[in-house]
Amino acid sequence: MGHPRVDAIAQEARDAVAAAGSSAELESLRVRVLGRAGALTQLLRSLGSLPPEERPLVGAAANEAKRELEALLASRLAEALEAERRRRREHARPDLTLPGRRPPRGSVHPLVRVRDEIIAIFMGLGFSVAEGPEIESDYHNFEALNIPRDHPARDMQDTFYFSEDTLLRTHTSPVQIRTMRVQRPPVRVICPGRVYRRDADITHSPMFHQVEGLAVDRDVSMADLKGTLALFAHEMFGPGSKIRFRPSFFPFTEPSAEVDVLCFLCAGQGCRVCKQSGWLEILGSGMVHPHVLENVGYDPEEVTGWAFGMGVERIAMLKYGIDDIRLFFENDLRFLRQFA
Repeated sequence: MGHPRVDAIAQEARDAVAAAGSSAELESLRVRVLGRAGALTQLLRSLGSLPPEERPLVGAAANEAKRELEALLASRLAEALEAERRRRREHARPDLTLPGRRPPRGSVHPLVRVRDEIIAIFMGLGFSVAEGPEIESDYHNFEALNIPRDHPARDMQDTFYFSEDTLLRTHTSPVQIRTMRVQRPPVRVICPGRVYRRDADITHSPMFHQVEGLAVDRDVSMADLKGTLALFAHEMFGPGSKIRFRPSFFPFTEPSAEVDVLCFLCAGQGCRVCKQSGWLEILGSGMVHPHVLENVGYDPEEVTGWAFGMGVERIAMLKYGIDDIRLFFENDLRFLRQFA
């Protein structure tokens, strides 16, 4: 049996529940009716002020109304929350007619790009690729290449030593020695790889990349070397490129020559890049020294050979107009994106 005061509060609450349009409104209504300061809660707390004969009736009616309203609010709140979730899902549903978002794409590192281009040029000329260890013996890195322990050229290498006879290779020439020891002429190989020297500034790095080439056969001459390198320059730097040879010295070649390419920025007129000379140095080369041929078991009276070596960083800096070698190794995306 109800009570007029309780029935009034309960009916007002039922009407408000039916009219509520959101979970927030229902929660606010629960606080107003059933919260600590809610109408029904205050009525229960005021039972002591009622006449004794009314207290049981009002208390029973208020507790019954409280249970009813709690169940009603819980049911309506669950319905409201589910409806709100459905509306959020509908709103968040992707529009399949919109254009897709392209994922970010990486690019080939400029050093890898230039290295692969060099390899492709020489493979097109019939060269094969040979590789070897980066931790080398003193014999393969120096002595077999006609650089004995007391030779002043060792000072030019600035070598990282692990022990007296073990080191990080300073060039990829040891790969040529290892190749010739297991292969009889004719030999036509290029040797790409990382090399190490104790040197660091805007044009030198303690670790850098080289590609060296070797050709050994009967009647191989300096003219063959010049023709091969002229074709390489034509493919790498453009059809208008020209090269020139300048006398130089390397312990493992005799005669030896530095090779320059006509500056492709100023066409030989002189500019900041070529230091007004009109030429850019790209590699070292020469005829394989007879002592080197003897060290690998070849007869220098029967075969001759030529070799060259170039720095991949040097070629990339010239090709792309880069003035600081450290940019290749800093992983700055602003720099790398230019080669995408």
